[in-house]
Amino acid sequence: MSLPFIFDVAIGLIFIYLILSLLASEIQELLATVFQWRAEHLRKSIENFMAGDVSDISDARVIQLVNDIYANPLIKSVNQQAKGVIANIPRRLTWGIGSVYRSINPRANRARSNDTVFGNGRHSGPSYIPPDVFASSLVDTLNLPTFAQKISTSRLEQFKAQVLEEIQNQLFQLEEQSVVDETLQSFLNLAYQAFAKLQAEFEQIIWNYERNQVTLDVGMNTMRSSLDKYIQFFQEEKPSDNFSYKALQNLQNIRQQSFADIEQTISVRGLRPTLQQVAGILDKGSDIYEEVSKTLAEKDSELYKNLETLTERLPEGLARNIMAIAKKTQLTVSSTQKEVNDFRLEIEKSFNNSMERASGVYKRNAKGIAILIGILIATSSNADAFHMISRLSKDSALRATITENAGRIVLENRNNLGYVDINTLRSQTDEALNDIALPIGWSDANLQQQINWTRKQQRMFPFWRLITLIPGWIISGIAIGMGAPFWFDLLGKIVNVRNVGKSPSDRN
Repeated sequence: MSLPFIFDVAIGLIFIYLILSLLASEIQELLATVFQWRAEHLRKSIENFMAGDVSDISDARVIQLVNDIYANPLIKSVNQQAKGVIANIPRRLTWGIGSVYRSINPRANRARSNDTVFGNGRHSGPSYIPPDVFASSLVDTLNLPTFAQKISTSRLEQFKAQVLEEIQNQLFQLEEQSVVDETLQSFLNLAYQAFAKLQAEFEQIIWNYERNQVTLDVGMNTMRSSLDKYIQFFQEEKPSDNFSYKALQNLQNIRQQSFADIEQTISVRGLRPTLQQVAGILDKGSDIYEEVSKTLAEKDSELYKNLETLTERLPEGLARNIMAIAKKTQLTVSSTQKEVNDFRLEIEKSFNNSMERASGVYKRNAKGIAILIGILIATSSNADAFHMISRLSKDSALRATITENAGRIVLENRNNLGYVDINTLRSQTDEALNDIALPIGWSDANLQQQINWTRKQQRMFPFWRLITLIPGWIISGIAIGMGAPFWFDLLGKIVNVRNVGKSPSDRN
């Protein structure tokens, strides 16, 4: 038995598996599309990611939270669907088939007896979600930027009220002395008018900041400018008595303590809450939760309801993970806006890591499905590995024909494309099949050689003899499950080795 003979038999066997693998790939892709395996696996992977340490990802809280994320416009934009009645017919057909499949699949039915697997009555979902889109959708769903703004606005209002109260106290003290000084009384009337203007300006600043029309730094600087104008008015219009002079000094001290260093004031007063504090809202037992819930209960009942709903349905494991990410992010950045941006990046990293693991699980599951499909194809096409080897080893004409066609296909793909194109490869193998009678199928010739039976014989089909074919079918099924790219790559290597280490193009 010579080495070229072994190579020819191997090339013939690989070529047959390549053809059957292309068929298996088509079937598996069709099944994955109809049953939306990728989209469903992605959904379950996200539920697992969101569950944290919840052992059962069918927990209603997890499912509802993921439903909300999937309802985000960013996620909806990823899930492209056909438009129009005619264009939607194939889609609706696959929806119906997929729904029937999931209705009899207990794992797909968990905690969803009244809903679809994609939640909120949706029949389809995206097969892939970019990490940045998921991170933004999660942050939006948790409402963290809104809560951060509410915390900052509430604390800024408290700061404003404290500053105005200190200024007003100075006016009250002057008012006590104005009983015996008419000049001071006249000045106080003007001072109260200017104070009312200062109050209005401060309120306008709060209003603008609450609606994101100005940043916190701009708002604080504007407050300082308004206070400077008030102090200047006070200095120019005050009487020349000691009480007014002392009040002026106190006003200047208030300005110095509150506005001399804007960044320091923001930091000390907590006007710009840290991301860790914002994430602490998710913990009902935290001080920040009590602060925010009290503020929202008084001014924004709708947002308060959202906060209550969020904390009730948020899995504890996810809340801890978010706070851990927030703490990690806070150690590396200084501003809240940058913290939120970096927080999104950290969520992206965590999501990427989780999806990489999920991708590995999907590939393993897909490999198992591929092997099952391969065994079905091997059985239905009677692709007995041992019989194929026997035929290839005995039929020199068959070996030569397969080797010639295999070498041509390898040459055309390698030279013209530089990579394996499955569609081109499929069309080329279809053409080659016109010239080759492969040793597979249920023809009389094959059955005669395998189980010594043909349709011309006047006797019952020997079903019991099929048992001898099962090992060959299983081996072929596993081989088919390896996939067309694997067999094409192996075919190219063996063809090159057969041609004494040179590529077919070099030989030509």
